[in-house]
Amino acid sequence: MLITNARIVNEGQEFHGDVLVRNGRIEKIAPSITGVQGVVVDAKGKLLIPGMIDDQVHFREPGLTHKGDLVTETSAAAAGGITSVMEMPNTNPTTTTRERLAEKYQLAVGRARTNYAFYFGAANDNAEEIARVEPGESCAIKIFMGASTGNMLVDDPKVLEQIFANAQIPVVTHCEDTPTIKRNEEEARARWGDAIPTYMHPRIRSEEACWLSTKLSTDLAKRYGTSLHVLHLTTARELEFFTPGPVLGKQITVEACVHHLFFDESDYAALGTLIKCNPAIKTAADRRALVAAVMEDRIDVIATDHAPHTAEEKANPSYFKAPSGLPLVQHALPALFELVRRGELDLHTLVRKTSHAVAQRFGVVERGFIREGYWADLTLIDTDTPTRVDKQDLYYKCGWSPFEGQTFPIRIDTTWVNGEVAYQNGVVGPKPLGQRLNFALKR
Repeated sequence: MLITNARIVNEGQEFHGDVLVRNGRIEKIAPSITGVQGVVVDAKGKLLIPGMIDDQVHFREPGLTHKGDLVTETSAAAAGGITSVMEMPNTNPTTTTRERLAEKYQLAVGRARTNYAFYFGAANDNAEEIARVEPGESCAIKIFMGASTGNMLVDDPKVLEQIFANAQIPVVTHCEDTPTIKRNEEEARARWGDAIPTYMHPRIRSEEACWLSTKLSTDLAKRYGTSLHVLHLTTARELEFFTPGPVLGKQITVEACVHHLFFDESDYAALGTLIKCNPAIKTAADRRALVAAVMEDRIDVIATDHAPHTAEEKANPSYFKAPSGLPLVQHALPALFELVRRGELDLHTLVRKTSHAVAQRFGVVERGFIREGYWADLTLIDTDTPTRVDKQDLYYKCGWSPFEGQTFPIRIDTTWVNGEVAYQNGVVGPKPLGQRLNFALKR
């Protein structure tokens, strides 16, 4: 396949050129490539970027497949220009043994529309099993340091120390302090009962809860020399624990998620539980601080934390029964391009934070860049055609999006996974093209 006349944005450069793909890999990048036999795709000046690598998704398989599964959610990801995903362990059963991890990889073979990897979940009783997880078996060890979806809270201090001391691969953390949350919940329940208004969510899962847990996480990493990645930061205050600079060489890194960069607490009035998530979307000042931290390289990567629930589940009037999480993969890149349109992000930073830096942080082998010899995981974007988010165009099994009714300034034209079409002009490709991601990074 030859892609011609593309506006290529990659590694801080922008240029017009052609990309030759053979056997799934990028063979040549040049201003003009001629004499090629095969499929020719005229990009007509559209934007060609490396496909997004999403380091945080919940695709609900096994056990919760009424919300989503590996087929539906990787289809939505491909439709959103995402070419690789790293999936979380809070399924049913949880991915807390190496046997379950292997079973999960088998579930993806011949079904996933994107490339994939799976996290190994920490629990209060599997520290010895975690220590045996070898580099390459999993993208990282996931620790819920605050109670969230799936009841995988790790709150035993000795177990936390064991994990940070002995993990052979990076550790990623969900940081919220459960005692603080429980105290805030009881105060809110005393006033409202179960009918706590959604706007109280960022006050219950508060700045203090996030700060205390992030401090503990980073303190443990410094004490034991652990390679730590803190997930979905939500507050300006927590930024004090992280340093600006290139992702390569950092022991401790941090991400922001699309919805925390896009929404703020004023959006609860219109969207309510549709944007209820853990950790919570917080203030407008927090949102601005997160965007600024992305631009100054204090925040290292951008992810989605895609976490679908059915519309019926989200509509539960009880604060405690309406689940946290929202579907995001299909419109994450379009939403980020809206931030570029507004002047809050720039295009090169967007590409770096959604592909280059993710590959570097996790040691993803031969992906995340438009480079000769690398796998052809590519996204072609029409910057002249807007996208209106309509329910009938969604690939999610849950069938809804928090962005419904929004119009974004770009359209995902084509997504290639391993050199083949995974999505084009509104249609997901017929073949499951995803491969298991390989990792070169150790502790």
